[in-house]
Amino acid sequence: ALAEPLRFVDCGSKDGSIQEVNVSPCPTQPCQLHKGTSYSINVTFASKIESQGSKARVYGEMLHVDIPFPIPEPDGCKSGIQCPIQKGHSYSYLNKLPVKNEYPSIKLIVKWELVDDQDQMLFCWKIPVQITS
Repeated sequence: ALAEPLRFVDCGSKDGSIQEVNVSPCPTQPCQLHKGTSYSINVTFASKIESQGSKARVYGEMLHVDIPFPIPEPDGCKSGIQCPIQKGHSYSYLNKLPVKNEYPSIKLIVKWELVDDQDQMLFCWKIPVQITS
């Protein structure tokens, strides 16, 4: 399945700029996330800073409350990014978003942050999704 670049909201990328966000499979937006399925995330971004490491934080945003979404590998340096991160370089961040069977069937916003050593955002993006059985 070809991943189409998604329309996303930038929620405060300060130390990087997002070039593209892909979620696969997601043929139409908002993405339908089926329970028991794992989705591939690919974010292309350019870094404005040097950083030894990077860490991802993922949330499901419902009624303006951020509920942490556990992801198997929060370390950005193990997710396609060659560390240390160089200023002015572009990176492809690759990860998986597992949708657990016990998640409720609801519409929500997925918010994905990647922070640098100073806890500043390399990127932060949000997309609306529908969790479905």
